[in-house]
Amino acid sequence: MLDADLSKRINRLIGQLKGIEKMVEQKRECHEVLQQISAVKKAIDGLSKEIVVSDICRLIPDADTKRVSQMVERAINL
Repeated sequence: MLDADLSKRINRLIGQLKGIEKMVEQKRECHEVLQQISAVKKAIDGLSKEIVVSDICRLIPDADTKRVSQMVERAINL
């Protein structure tokens, strides 16, 4: 089962995607749509990081979680 924070993030992403869909239907300016797409991509990267880090951190000592989080962030940002 998803934890509440992840569920909120996913629901926010769904809302953003629906917003993009409406923007396209309304034939909004290209740069406005692309700006929202960029925001969604960043949000997906953040969600990916959160899921990976939380999964890995269940398996490693607490002292290493910050370092693992930084490593995952660098990998996602490649």
